[in-house]
Amino acid sequence: MTRYLGVADLQRMVAEIGTPTMLADITHFIRDDFLRWQSFQKSARTANHSPGGVIELMPASDETFFAFKYVNGHPCNPLQQLPTVMAFGVLAEVATGYPLLLSELTITTALRTAATSVLAARHLARADSRCMALIGNGAQSEFQAIAFMDALGIREIRAYDVDRSATDKLLANLAPYIRSGRLQVIATESVREALAGADIVTTLTADKSRATILTPDMIVAGMHLNAVGGDCPGKTELDARILQQATVVVEFEPQTRIEGELQQLPADFPVVELWQILQGLENGRIRADEITVFDSVGFALEDLSALRYLHQRASAMDIGRQLEIVPRLLDPKDLYGYALGKAASPATAH
Repeated sequence: MTRYLGVADLQRMVAEIGTPTMLADITHFIRDDFLRWQSFQKSARTANHSPGGVIELMPASDETFFAFKYVNGHPCNPLQQLPTVMAFGVLAEVATGYPLLLSELTITTALRTAATSVLAARHLARADSRCMALIGNGAQSEFQAIAFMDALGIREIRAYDVDRSATDKLLANLAPYIRSGRLQVIATESVREALAGADIVTTLTADKSRATILTPDMIVAGMHLNAVGGDCPGKTELDARILQQATVVVEFEPQTRIEGELQQLPADFPVVELWQILQGLENGRIRADEITVFDSVGFALEDLSALRYLHQRASAMDIGRQLEIVPRLLDPKDLYGYALGKAASPATAH
């Protein structure tokens, strides 16, 4: 049988385990898989674009597991009371192709995106970073704020969104951390104001356009930019000149060249893949005054890592339910007989 994790199951998991712990656990799983980078079959995701958005399939596998994620990106969905991003995924065993897990991945995608952000920032941000600007306060913002607070010691968030109600929502959701004194959140009136004094800048905008959210005059020496929102062709957040003066790190270069901030630059612009830093083959930040950019577009291996984690934890906690989405045949060759409702074919009946 295939284990199924629905939205309510993820809600239960987050409630029982806690967001900070889940973020830390998923970060660990992603790091472990990036350290085995060469073990995986990898490809850029398949994307079908429409005027209103994009629908994508994201596969990855090693010798043990195959995973894929179905995910969309439709910036106008909130006008219809739908999330901008919705996702589900499957984890299967490679030896037989049997689907082990079918899971929601909308909540999980936000968790794994924030986990990957802090994994990169550990090597790219200054160790003394305490203030982060959060540009775009929508669905992923709290996950990023909590991840950076818990893993990197961020104590001040300077938040900005063109929709002030999104910032108010962020403040309300982070209230327990604010009341405890672990985090200060300041609502700002502009991108420029949000960046004032920031050590790290995380951009999470959703508009499917070639936007310029950050310009070079806003950037100061030593900043780390966690550029998350530019994640499909024709969608950017940074002025290209920022990239030209920075050390740029990516997940999977062939995909980022098409979808990330890199799409603004020549094909030979130098970048480093995150796995190379994690394996010690390349350096992360070298100087305190260096400007670093993590051009994050989201990669299928991160989803495989997250699905491995969900499968392990759900099995241990006995969360979810069993689904028969693959027939259980007494005679594996008699699919027709099974389709007609026969319990067993004549060849196997006794």
